[in-house]
Amino acid sequence: MQTFQSHYSGQEPAAVALGFFDGVHRGHRRVLGSAAAQRQNGLLPVCLTFAESPKSVIAGVPSPSLMTRTDKLRAMEDIGIDRVIFADFRAVMHLSAREFFRRVLLDALHAKALYCGFNYRFGKNAEGDTAMLEKLCDESGVSLTVVPPETDNGEVVCSTLIKRLIAEGNIRRANALLGSRFGVTEVIRHGRRLGHSLGAPTINQPLTAGLVVPRFGVYVSEVTLENGARCCGVTNIGIKPTVGGTTPLWETWMPRYAGGEIYGETADVRLLDFIREERRFGSLDALKEEILQNGAKALAIYREFRQAEET
Repeated sequence: MQTFQSHYSGQEPAAVALGFFDGVHRGHRRVLGSAAAQRQNGLLPVCLTFAESPKSVIAGVPSPSLMTRTDKLRAMEDIGIDRVIFADFRAVMHLSAREFFRRVLLDALHAKALYCGFNYRFGKNAEGDTAMLEKLCDESGVSLTVVPPETDNGEVVCSTLIKRLIAEGNIRRANALLGSRFGVTEVIRHGRRLGHSLGAPTINQPLTAGLVVPRFGVYVSEVTLENGARCCGVTNIGIKPTVGGTTPLWETWMPRYAGGEIYGETADVRLLDFIREERRFGSLDALKEEILQNGAKALAIYREFRQAEET
């Protein structure tokens, strides 16, 4: 898959998926998958997105993401997108809807088929909606598919809903709506080695900048190490109040890990389920007992996930 920053001028006729695609959730996957399917009709599957969230640019306030760019690209490639263009929203936000359609979609991308969600907007002040896009497509001989909303338990699947679920600690449902597992890929840092003294040595990772912060607490996770090994993890997200912590981080204990030192390596940690909220314990002995209980719960839940994968 090829990626392009800002400027792009294609020569091949393209099937273009339109949207910001924060999280590449189930609704997004239908839009992207529809564009990818046009490869069989001789069209190049392309995604036109933005380097920054348009809503964040307009509001002037950063909005946390559901996915890193690396994870987003990996998901798009798995779906079948061949090229991703990260346009500069500031460079096109003043174009009228008709100018955006002609200059970007027709002239630059050579779009022959367009795919978008039901609530897609485009052009200056978001003047263009799907009805206007349909009119412009009809005038230009471009096909348009507007994908209807994906729903779950009566709610429209959207990034806002999934961010709320993650903030509440409802990671099972958040992952189900994402169609992937929420998590981070970060370098393992040295900590205070308190986990070693408690019989539960941990790997410490910083919160990924710009990523939505889950509810502070303890989660069952799956850890993938640089050598490809997958392990059950018990991940605490928070400040560790019992031992006087102040800086939020991801701290993961792998109960069945028997390998060597991995400080400085990169680990991928994906949350599977919420065990409990973060709280302060009266003593280190009480904390140690709780850690061991969390480990037993995590191993049992992790086995369920692995068994489900194998069936």
